Amino acid sequence: MRRKRVFIRRTLAVALLLAALAVVFCVTAAAEGDVAGAVENTWKAAKAQIKTVVDMVVFPALSMILAVLFFVKVGSAYFEYRKHGQFEFTAPAILFVCLIFVATAPLYIWDII
Repeated sequence: MRRKRVFIRRTLAVALLLAALAVVFCVTAAAEGDVAGAVENTWKAAKAQIKTVVDMVVFPALSMILAVLFFVKVGSAYFEYRKHGQFEFTAPAILFVCLIFVATAPLYIWDII
């Protein structure tokens, strides 16, 4: 019983200390002026760099991951077919459609954004 009270007291002390630290270190943020304009100008300035990184790094990485998953799933579906005699098309089809979507995304994604 005594251990339980000590545990509860220590837990409450730690919780109060964390709450006090949160209040002390919390800073209120206030913005004056045209915040939306600042965000828009920043986007316009970095747009070319972001497009280059996404087109050259992100989409190829996603394509590679999806291609590996697709071939692994086709292989496992083939082994399941050999084992049970029924080929499951759903998962490979979904991965293939996602792969096509990601491979063609750089052609139209920037028109949408």
